[in-house]
Amino acid sequence: MSPRHVFTAIALATSALATPAHGGPTEDLAALIDESWAYTLSQSPTFATALGVRDYDDRIGDPSLAAQDAYAARSAQFLARLNAIPLAALSPADRTNALILKWQLEAAVEANRYGQREMLFTTYSGWHQAFAGMADNLPFRTKADFRSYLTRMAKYPAYNDAALAVSDRAIAHGFVLPCVVLGNVESSITGVIADDPTKSRYYKPFLGSRPADASDAEWAAMQGEARATIADAINPAYARHAAWYRDSYLPHCTQTVGVSAMPGGADYYDFQVRQMTTTDLDAEAIHRIGLDEVARIRAEMDAVATKAGYASRAAFIAELRSDPQYYAKTPAELMAAAALEAKKHDGLMPQYFGSLPRLPYGVKEIPAETAEGTTTAYYNPGAPESGIAGFYYVNTSKLDQRPLYELPALTAHEAVPGHHHQIALNQELDLPDFRRNGAFFTAFVEGWGLYAERLGIEMGIYDTPAKDMGRLSYEMWRATRLVVDTGIHAKGWSKQQAVDYMTDNTALSAANIDAEVNRYISWPGQALGYKIGELKIRELRALAEQELGAAFDIRAFHDCVLGQGAVPLAVLDRQVKDWIAAQKAKPAA
Repeated sequence: MSPRHVFTAIALATSALATPAHGGPTEDLAALIDESWAYTLSQSPTFATALGVRDYDDRIGDPSLAAQDAYAARSAQFLARLNAIPLAALSPADRTNALILKWQLEAAVEANRYGQREMLFTTYSGWHQAFAGMADNLPFRTKADFRSYLTRMAKYPAYNDAALAVSDRAIAHGFVLPCVVLGNVESSITGVIADDPTKSRYYKPFLGSRPADASDAEWAAMQGEARATIADAINPAYARHAAWYRDSYLPHCTQTVGVSAMPGGADYYDFQVRQMTTTDLDAEAIHRIGLDEVARIRAEMDAVATKAGYASRAAFIAELRSDPQYYAKTPAELMAAAALEAKKHDGLMPQYFGSLPRLPYGVKEIPAETAEGTTTAYYNPGAPESGIAGFYYVNTSKLDQRPLYELPALTAHEAVPGHHHQIALNQELDLPDFRRNGAFFTAFVEGWGLYAERLGIEMGIYDTPAKDMGRLSYEMWRATRLVVDTGIHAKGWSKQQAVDYMTDNTALSAANIDAEVNRYISWPGQALGYKIGELKIRELRALAEQELGAAFDIRAFHDCVLGQGAVPLAVLDRQVKDWIAAQKAKPAA
């Protein structure tokens, strides 16, 4: 899944455009990088707090279209300055920094041209859930930390009203999600409302220990303020949101499911495909790649089923979907199994990686109000600067549809060697801040997560036919995404066509398939990055093995792939090929 379940707010720019530097190209680029990153943090204040930048602790951002316009305009100004810097005059490292910054700025400018910018939520995320989980990404060590959080809580009603105003415009302009994907959206809003404020997700930080610099009286006062804010401000805001959703949004939901049916939708989808894959592949080419991958994986699934003694792939999958031995009976049992699986992976990591991150990760349940409508798991990055660990979130709803045989592949993707390993390492690299903490390329990050699942074969984590079929089903899941996402948004597929295609080709449960197809419909193009990125990493590994022969070192290869952080696939291609050349140039041992 998406490794960052976060909705980043954009605030209205208030500072004047900084004066461009007048040194050499290297100095100009350094100044531009610093200014653009400082601006990014000013517009994402809770993110800034998590990174230890405390200048914006009293802010939560601004979702208005005016704020979006200001962000795009400022990005265009930064882009003009960047384009004036001669790339040829930069070092290779700075040239890479410039190219990645250019990619980000161009994306920010272009994204603001599409009417879909008015769509502020999907079936996977939205401002209401991001704020309810805000505390998971903030430090709580001092009285000031709690005071900052209280200030932000009190500002939520105004933020909610602004987001609803943008969403009203979306309704008026035809940018509304399809009816068939909206089954669990209302509960993701109403589920946050807690009659007892101490049971609210917003109150969770106040259930812990008193900060050392606060007196008992000050702590009690802050707890009381939190309860009052939840009762008098937070709960009514969520109630208004739920009423708006029922009365204003639902009556206008659409019958068509593809984004291409919206105004400017075809162009928007082309943009999403480019952004999510960091390639120039079009929807038709990706659809064909998906069909080829589905055929290949299907043959491998047939072979596993035959080896396990089943007459067919379908027979084995039917057994896996129905046999009670493959399913936990309680949430605690599923969480215990996930935690044990994660520790098994931890013990294998040094065999495959020379560099391991310092930041640990934990395992948590997905919040109940979103669990039934969301994916089977996701990863939330930590923040070393603020003492926040990464977390692997596991879905404990609908236990009869969360098979234990999927846990090895799921854990490999979301925890290690997948998202936690890659993102936590990224946070420690000696790179500019905007690349350590602000560069998220779906094809790289999710491609690595899927590659990590495949690496599990070498790690020996698929030690039963059921687990191996679970891995293949997960790979098939990502391959079918290429077919289904492009089918829905470029070829006019219905939701039922997409569900039937995934049911026929994967071993995923009905609940998982429904949630996944809803996600693809409401978040066009995002699901394409996984398989496209994984195929590129596998292609580069095969090249390295061929070129280096007996000198190929799996640990060194993995460190090379991850050693420059998340990058577009063309940058990764150059990076690995340069590494191969350097390895070949070394004198023989």
